[in-house]
Amino acid sequence: MTKPDVGDDLGIPRGKKPAIKDVARLAGVAVGTVSNVLNKRPTVTPETRERVLAVIDRIGYVPNATARRLRNGEITTIGAVVLDLANPFFTEMARGVEDRLSQDGYTLMLSSSDEDAARERRYLDLLLQQGVRGLLVTPSGDDLTYLSEIRERGTDVVLLDSFSRDFDSVWVDDVAGGALAAAHLLDGGRSRLALLNGPHTVRQCAARHQGVERAILTRELDVDAVLEEVLLQAPMTAELAQAATHELLDSPDGPPDGILCINDIVALGVLQALHSRGVSVPDDVAVVGYDDIMFSAMLSTPLTSVRQPTRQLGWTAADLLLRGDDAPRPHQVEFTPELIVRASSRPR
Repeated sequence: MTKPDVGDDLGIPRGKKPAIKDVARLAGVAVGTVSNVLNKRPTVTPETRERVLAVIDRIGYVPNATARRLRNGEITTIGAVVLDLANPFFTEMARGVEDRLSQDGYTLMLSSSDEDAARERRYLDLLLQQGVRGLLVTPSGDDLTYLSEIRERGTDVVLLDSFSRDFDSVWVDDVAGGALAAAHLLDGGRSRLALLNGPHTVRQCAARHQGVERAILTRELDVDAVLEEVLLQAPMTAELAQAATHELLDSPDGPPDGILCINDIVALGVLQALHSRGVSVPDDVAVVGYDDIMFSAMLSTPLTSVRQPTRQLGWTAADLLLRGDDAPRPHQVEFTPELIVRASSRPR
C-alpha cells in the first residue's frame, strides 16, 4: 500500500511524526486500545486489531517505547546502516562518526545491510523503533523512496559515502578515483585491464566503472579492446575475487596484465589467487585496490590503492546530522581521492 503524504486529510501536521494519539483518533479507539494492540494483549477483538494495524500502516506510525525520553531530550543515539562491516573501510568510517558524536555526548548504533535492500529496510525500521535522533545511511541501491518517507515523518537522514541531490550527502568523487587507478596502469605500460566490480546499482561501483572508462577514452583507446569487467555478487568477498581471478587467468583470450579492484578486500583475494598460480605481481599482472585500508601497506607485496579520507567522511556526515543550522539544505560535501602507489603496480 502506498502511504499518503502525512498531513493529507489526516489531521497530522506535515513533517511531524505520527503519534499514538493519531492512530487512536483515526481508528476510532482509545489510546489504551492502540497500546494493547502494539503489546499484543488478547483483550482486543480481531476486528479492532485489524483496524488499528491498518491505520498504523497507512500513516507510517513507528511504535516507540522510548518516545517519552526522546521528548525530554534524553535520547542521544544516532543510527547508521552501511554496506558491509566486514570491510575495514566501513568500520574506520564509523570511527569517524563516533569521534564527532562523542563531542556532543551521542552514541552510535551501527548495522550492516550486506548490500541487501530488504535487510537495509529492516534495520532502518529497528533503529526508528529505538527512537534514534537521526540516521546515517550508505544506501544499498539507488531507490531512496523509503529514506524520503522516513525524513518526511520527522527523522533526519544524511547519506554517508553516497550522493543524492535531495539529501544531505557526504561522498568521494569515485569517478575521479576510478580514472586515477586506470590511468596509472595504462601509463605504466599495461594494455589489457580487468575490473573486478560490484553491481552498478551501488553508486560507488557505477562511478568507478565510469572513471575507468574515462581514463581509457582519454588515451584514445578502445574500451572493449582494453577492458573486461567482472561483476561480483554482493557482498563482495575475497573468496569471490579469488574465483573470478582464476577464471580470468584461464580465459581463452589470455589473462589481463592489470587488475583493478572495487576495494582492497577484493584486491586481497586477487593477490592470493595470483600467488597460488605462480603469477608474478607486478611483473606479469599489476594490481590496484581501492580504499587504502590499514593492511594494504603491510602485505608481502604492498598494495597500490586509491585512498579515501575515511574517518573524515564519517566525521563530516555526523556533523551535518547534528548541525541543525538554518543554512539552505541539502548540504553537499564531496572529497577528492588520492592514488597511493606501492609495489603491486610498479610500471614496466
